[in-house]
Amino acid sequence: MIRSGCEEPRWLTLACEAGRTGQSCDLEHAAAARAQGRAEPERDPVQAYALLTQALCTRHPHVAMQALHETGALAAYLPELEATVDFSQEAGRRHKDVWEHTKTVVWQSVPTPTVRWAAALHDIGKVPTRRFLPGGGVTFHGHAELGQRMFERGPARRIAFPEPVHVRVSELIRLHLRPGQYEPGWTDSAVRRFRKEAGEHLDDLLNLSRADITSKRPGKRKRCLRSISALAKRIRALDALDNRPQPLPSGLGHALIRELGLTPGPQIKVLRERLEQACHAGTLESGREPSYYVAAARELD
Repeated sequence: MIRSGCEEPRWLTLACEAGRTGQSCDLEHAAAARAQGRAEPERDPVQAYALLTQALCTRHPHVAMQALHETGALAAYLPELEATVDFSQEAGRRHKDVWEHTKTVVWQSVPTPTVRWAAALHDIGKVPTRRFLPGGGVTFHGHAELGQRMFERGPARRIAFPEPVHVRVSELIRLHLRPGQYEPGWTDSAVRRFRKEAGEHLDDLLNLSRADITSKRPGKRKRCLRSISALAKRIRALDALDNRPQPLPSGLGHALIRELGLTPGPQIKVLRERLEQACHAGTLESGREPSYYVAAARELD
């Protein structure tokens, strides 16, 4: 339950101090904060966002998050995230617990509220989607999409996220796996589709994806980071290409048909391509009126 009150809650003091110093909070103090939390009246959702964001954006957010758990604040405000504590992604490997993984992702992420919140909540969908496979494997099929729905039904109703942050965190949770799926064999069309889907969230999404690499194997970590950088480089190159001014004016095809007595079809496409090549080569000017290119077309072999 969300708490309220004018004084700064003890759990926040402990979490922010832990996040500032990197030192775990004292268990006795954590127990006192937990007891105080049970006694507090309900806290305003707007204030809840401000307080939790303050803790997440500290220098050592993973330590602050552990303090939120130990003081009971995590269970009160974010039970979906509390459910990941000691929830195993892979048997027998503690660093593969969803909670331990999530804390590392938050710690590695850029210290902006949007990315830190997305990092904290990106894997909440793993709890209900975990499936054990023959041979000891584990899957979390659809956890990104379910995680987005859980965010909308839970934290987004319980905590008053500013609207731009709400929209972006929701989309980052849904899309957080996509950059990691990139392969060099993607066509330009596939890269453009990814770019369009990411939209204005692209930079935050790439930053979240980088932070989501928590492998203990240096070689794997480097490969994953290089892959994301390669994707970002291709996106920049295609953006530059797509934003380049078009050398030929609109309506030129109709002018060529009308003035040269041609019929619509492949011949017009070939003629336009030759005129465009001449513009790129510098033998024709770009951005001129259609009649200029009709006259140039008359002189082509």
